Amino acid sequence: MPRKHLIIAAILAALAPSARAAEHVTLGNGFDLRCDHHSQIEGRVRLYLSAGEDNYIEFPSQEIARVEPLPDLPRPPEISAKPAASASPEAKLSQADLAEILARAGQAHNLDADLLASVVKAESGGNTRAVSRAGARGLMQLMPGTANDLGVQDSYEPNQNVRAGSTYLDALLTQYRDNLALALAAYNAGPEAVARYHGVPPYHETQAYIARVIHEFNRRVLARQAQARLAAARN
Repeated sequence: MPRKHLIIAAILAALAPSARAAEHVTLGNGFDLRCDHHSQIEGRVRLYLSAGEDNYIEFPSQEIARVEPLPDLPRPPEISAKPAASASPEAKLSQADLAEILARAGQAHNLDADLLASVVKAESGGNTRAVSRAGARGLMQLMPGTANDLGVQDSYEPNQNVRAGSTYLDALLTQYRDNLALALAAYNAGPEAVARYHGVPPYHETQAYIARVIHEFNRRVLARQAQARLAAARN
């Protein structure tokens, strides 16, 4: 079975602090986070992750212990975040082939294949020939040093790339005790950045990356659950 923590962690990880977070929120379970602002809507507290109204997550009011104002923080330089993949000559697998590769990798590392699919979408959009400005390559955007450490001979070969990327993500989840936000932050910006800031680095690109992966992962999980309910109803 894939790690059960990941669906819950995905919801919590979407609350990773933003660079100009204005409020510090403490949940009843002791988990603390930062958000831009909040509002109360029909017995629920809506926490907005940015200044707009589109990027938010909700909690029942009883799960919020307290909300404290914070001063605006200057946006730090974004020099450590890995740039997104560039538009290299595109080479995409069929959805069936990619799903099979992800399923095998997920089974090998006890990871949800939908999580791996969400990382692939954020990293390369499914382009096996994607190359970032920093030199990361392939479906899961492996840096050359990481690929070499994991025994990858060709980062553009889908099976090798996904196998190595899944191995790396699995190792990061183990390192950060299954904290999905930290694992994704380290995948994007490097473990050194996570260590330097003692958590998710305040890089806009990294925080946006985490939000993209988690949003896609939650979307896939909800769709999968809806399909399962529909299938059960038909039977």
